[in-house]
Amino acid sequence: MQQKGGSMPRVLHFEIVTGDTVKVRSFYEKVFDWKFNQWGGREYWLIETGDKNTPGINGGFVKSKGEPVVVNTIDVPDLDEYIKRVQDNGGKLEVPKMAVPGVGWLCYFKDVEGNLFGMMQADQSAK
Repeated sequence: MQQKGGSMPRVLHFEIVTGDTVKVRSFYEKVFDWKFNQWGGREYWLIETGDKNTPGINGGFVKSKGEPVVVNTIDVPDLDEYIKRVQDNGGKLEVPKMAVPGVGWLCYFKDVEGNLFGMMQADQSAK
């Protein structure tokens, strides 16, 4: 299914979720030279994986008490529509729609096999 305007939703961001942020951050800095910048005054860092002229995506890094996981976030034009599509096709909403102030609307879902993904609708007025 394609977005309005003919393009399909694409992965635009990944998140590394881990219990040991110091150890995991050090690993990615040493192995890949990725840069981590704290964002939002909490335990969340943006990850810069390369310069803007190089193909690829940047990510985020967050501490969690759960299992370590990498979560890909998909850019969608209408989050409510895509939440409905997920649910109509056997997926399950895990974290309901929430605002990421100044960025957009975000939710997390599991697909029919239990894989966790995020979906984001850009909206700089989100509060």
